[in-house]
Amino acid sequence: MQEAGIQNGTSLSQPDAIIRAEAIEKYYAQPSENRIQVIAATDLSIVPGEIVALLGPSGSGKSTMLRMLTGLSLPSAGRVYWHGRPISEAEINVSIVFQSFALFPWLTVLENVEAPLKARGVPPAERHERSMRMLDTVGLDGFEAAYPKELSGGMRQRVGFARALVVEPEVLFMDEPFSALDVLTAENLRSELLELWAKKTMPTKAVFLVTHNIEEAVLLADRIIVLGRNPGHIRTDFKVQLPQPRDRKSEPFTQLVDYIYKVLTRPDVAPTGAPDQQAGPRVRDQRQMRYQMLPHARPGGVAGLLELLLDKGGRDDIYRLADDLAFEIDDLLPIVDAAQLLGFLTIEEGDAAITDSGAEFANSEILRQKELFRDAAVENVLLLRQIRRALEAKSDHTVPEEFFLDMIDEQFSEEESQRQMETAITWGRYAELFDFDAGRRRFVMPDALEEEIAASEDAK
Repeated sequence: MQEAGIQNGTSLSQPDAIIRAEAIEKYYAQPSENRIQVIAATDLSIVPGEIVALLGPSGSGKSTMLRMLTGLSLPSAGRVYWHGRPISEAEINVSIVFQSFALFPWLTVLENVEAPLKARGVPPAERHERSMRMLDTVGLDGFEAAYPKELSGGMRQRVGFARALVVEPEVLFMDEPFSALDVLTAENLRSELLELWAKKTMPTKAVFLVTHNIEEAVLLADRIIVLGRNPGHIRTDFKVQLPQPRDRKSEPFTQLVDYIYKVLTRPDVAPTGAPDQQAGPRVRDQRQMRYQMLPHARPGGVAGLLELLLDKGGRDDIYRLADDLAFEIDDLLPIVDAAQLLGFLTIEEGDAAITDSGAEFANSEILRQKELFRDAAVENVLLLRQIRRALEAKSDHTVPEEFFLDMIDEQFSEEESQRQMETAITWGRYAELFDFDAGRRRFVMPDALEEEIAASEDAK
């Protein structure tokens, strides 16, 4: 059955593509024969006339993909082409709008916009004229002599747009451009961007937007790509057929948002609903993962989510949950993932449904919650189970952290291995599976359990 507003994607190579990526990968070699793979081999094209939105959970490689497509970072394997020529040999014409504004505080608004033209050697008179015209286009006429510190966040981001557009890029890349703004300002800027695009006021043939905001993607994009992680790969790539302007409250809009939530929250299930999705982008060389990627969520967050679900009758749409909590999806998904990993909830058709064990956890006092969390962690999380068993097996009931880091760093990057270990320590301490001596960087058996084991050994 075809979901509303969805049809076949355009991920395969196209002859009219501005940018075409063929089997691009990003990985980092390790001292052993293994490697840390960030992006699996993937094909992707950017064609004229499209706003493309790239979605994915944290750690899926969204920004890494953007950097490879713009030539800022070389793929470890595969090639990126600009109008059919290798991007390393071509004169590309792209601009990037960043989340952090990235303005020069010592330059005026006009001087900031003129900066890329000056770097390209454009004569003073021409760059002044083009910059003034672009400031007028983005609604900043009259502010050319102001400094960034005198502007609001929305106005500073408009300067960022003007600076990116003044070079007349063929492709405009945007990396979370609205996430640092308040809700109203972000909404206004999205509307203005769409208006510029629809009226062809902006000298750009394609837009590539990296975002974590599902609604933002559905509001703006002609095509949506959703990444999975471990390693990053395209899970679904489809065109959006909803006419502009789009109504957030319409059934086709909410149906499409729910579909994307479902794809994001069910990494173990192949996407359904959009036809020919499995025949779309090719993903190669995905490795079998031994260790689960622990979501970076705290036990208190899991408890709070389960209590909220229980209060809502045990089931609710993840979209509504995020809205009720005023959370962005990247804030909520790690908590949902953690509860799902522990068996406290399931994801069904974009809804979070609490399980019997989740309901018991939410209804219990703190000591019982710790027991339930401990049982769930040992049963479902390999790393925590290994740490506990190693402590039980050692005569002194201590094990160095480095022992477990050595095991997981074949699968994760060095930075992610540290984050995984920090999460494991947080979960294990809460569940009283172990203590952690930060000074010696060693896991130790909690005193009460160590005494219990010693007494058992004496009895034998």
